Amino acid sequence: MTTYEYIAQNKRRTWLLVLLFPLTFALLTYGVLWLGEYFLFGNVNVACDDMGQCAYTHLTDINGINSLFLWLTPILWGVAMLWAVGSYFFGDQIILHSAHAIEIYREDQPELFRLVENVAITRGLPTPRVYIMKDRGLNAFATGRDPQHASVALTLGLVEKLDRAELEGVIAHEMAHVENRDIRLMLITIAGISFFTLMGEICFRMAVASGRASRSNDKNSGNAAFFLMVIGIIFLVYGYIIAPLIRLAVSRQREYLADSTAALTTRNPGALASALRKISGHSVTEELKDHASMAAMCIENPGVKQGVFAFLSNLTATHPPIEDRIRRLEAMDGRV
Repeated sequence: MTTYEYIAQNKRRTWLLVLLFPLTFALLTYGVLWLGEYFLFGNVNVACDDMGQCAYTHLTDINGINSLFLWLTPILWGVAMLWAVGSYFFGDQIILHSAHAIEIYREDQPELFRLVENVAITRGLPTPRVYIMKDRGLNAFATGRDPQHASVALTLGLVEKLDRAELEGVIAHEMAHVENRDIRLMLITIAGISFFTLMGEICFRMAVASGRASRSNDKNSGNAAFFLMVIGIIFLVYGYIIAPLIRLAVSRQREYLADSTAALTTRNPGALASALRKISGHSVTEELKDHASMAAMCIENPGVKQGVFAFLSNLTATHPPIEDRIRRLEAMDGRV
């Protein structure tokens, strides 16, 4: 597959994600509403014959479910679309802020800036904005909606511990993600996951507050607490389980392609292999480990906060084993 074919494929996957997020969310919403009605609010009809044998029939208010679904879904979709539009234009800055990345300029680190600029010129791309994360871990990522609005962020540990050729290989790898439009695909995915998890947490907190109010025999507060709890469950299940599964639409081959593109750009696959070897085992980044959804953006998994939801997110990790990546690069370098 050529680079141009891969870019076209990524554009198709972007539209697929845009369609899958609202479609699967609607199906999940309807399913939860149906289960809630069936097990909690449905009526049981009892019919007994002359012998005392009784038959129980569970009555589900399908019309009520449909009405609630048609009322609730446009509101949730409207909020999600506003979030998506905002994330498309400002999501990269939110990601960089979450990583506590600081923008640097030519006068700050001229050698690093020159490396980024040279790689961009070699690939025929605009020079991205350059950021540094003050973290001793070895990691890097690229973000943005297109090559004209791209940023590359590197940890301070990476800049200090890699030599010039290794650092150039890492930068070329991240610039390959910019060229291939991987950054747009990941930006949309991260925006979607973060929206649903954030809304789920907000709904749960509101449910707790309403639950406390219901202790004073306020029936309306009790109903509101239950309603918010159900919506919170929908959001969290979607954000932590279903949306990461949709992330599998992002090719698992994208890291291999970025490695290969970087090797062709620098004409030095051995340098990137050496960089990955140094990164392996030292990629944990404190600034990113609490943001599991951002892990797929990095050159190697930065480590995530432990817990059941983090574990579920890791089931859909898109990074191939770093040993395989090193082996392929060494093969390109004629060592294997």
